[in-house]
Amino acid sequence: MVEESNPTKKKSYALPIMIMFALFFMIAFVTGYQNPLGSVIEKMSEGNPMMSQLGTLANFIAYAFMGYPAGKLLQNKGFRVTALWAVTIGFIGVAITWISGFIATDSTAVTVYLTGAFVAGFSMCLLNTVVNPMLNSLGATPNQGNQLVQFGGSCNSLGATLAPVIVGGLLGGAASSISSANPVFYLAMGIFAVAFMVLFFSKLPESKDLGKPTEKVRVLGAFAYRNFAFGVLAIFCYVGLEVGVANWTYQFLEKHAEVKASNAAASAAIAGTVVGIYWLLMLIGRLLGGVIGGKVSSRVMLSVAGLGAMTFILLGIFTRETLVSFIGFDSSQLAFSVVQVPLNAIFLVLCGFFASVMWGAIFNLSVTGLGKYTAVASGVYMVMVCGGGIFPWIQSFLASGSILGSFWLDFALAAYIFIYALLLSKPGSREKLSPEVLVED
Repeated sequence: MVEESNPTKKKSYALPIMIMFALFFMIAFVTGYQNPLGSVIEKMSEGNPMMSQLGTLANFIAYAFMGYPAGKLLQNKGFRVTALWAVTIGFIGVAITWISGFIATDSTAVTVYLTGAFVAGFSMCLLNTVVNPMLNSLGATPNQGNQLVQFGGSCNSLGATLAPVIVGGLLGGAASSISSANPVFYLAMGIFAVAFMVLFFSKLPESKDLGKPTEKVRVLGAFAYRNFAFGVLAIFCYVGLEVGVANWTYQFLEKHAEVKASNAAASAAIAGTVVGIYWLLMLIGRLLGGVIGGKVSSRVMLSVAGLGAMTFILLGIFTRETLVSFIGFDSSQLAFSVVQVPLNAIFLVLCGFFASVMWGAIFNLSVTGLGKYTAVASGVYMVMVCGGGIFPWIQSFLASGSILGSFWLDFALAAYIFIYALLLSKPGSREKLSPEVLVED
């Protein structure tokens, strides 16, 4: 828990909570624009579908490199310093992506773009390392901690909702240059700059042990807790599920013959808007999760979410590709309109509602009872977020045969999360480990 200078006076944490919510928004917004830009990268790479997922892969694979150092930075320097580093690196990453739009040679431009996505991924990892444990610790009880993470997740969903809609509208169906999305890069860099100033002049609550000599613990100690050991794999699967369903629903719509035939010039905008509804449903689900999070256990919430996601993925795979009316966005007139999209896509979009509460619930279940291992475990947890890049990229191989068939991978990920909620998240007896294994010399 965070420090309270006067235990007899209840301290308000409204400002730090609002700052964490704003950072949650930036995590999703910067991550979310990689998907629609992926279609441009695919066109710049002679139509190779695997190239469409490389930006997402670069963004998420950075977690594998930064996750553990991020946890150590948080442990040694605290929330404020870690957050300042995060927004600084985020600004640099977006700036590199922006520069890639001015490079004439396609191969070089793609390389610079992927570098920017990779650097931005460092920032997203650092931000995640800060916002999740801080919001979780600001809750008076574990359920209230989960409740704050769910509300923060709703801000995350808002950023994810806006990113594909805005970028898809800017790109249209014929865009073949990264520079088409320049207004988005200006907006992102501006928000990072403002966030830096707010953080620099704000005082975030820190752990009462920050700056004091602490017992150095080995990561292996956290894995002695069953709920964490299996939770690490659960978060790896969850991020792959969340990103994979969204990314490949976008690709399914943009490449769908009848969608392109009805409005070829706006196919990217239609796909972006429909997938934006996926993230909007995540926003709604997280708000609902925040409301009921103090009353419903994380285990029950995650069980229902896993089963619901499995059901709608199956419906998306097996439903006939019948066109139905749905909300679209006309980028030429900057207005919403009714468009025709396959019913399969609607079922896949509905998965967003069930995926919405998974992050907070898994985090809450996996760190419960870790005690002194919580900070270092958070770094490991962040490493596994790289699943958001790895699984969609693996799905690109499966999608070369059938895009709808590739969603069996997402079904398998949802099935593991369901099993984790029912069985594997229950805390068990710790393994008998000797002190020299748990504590560094």
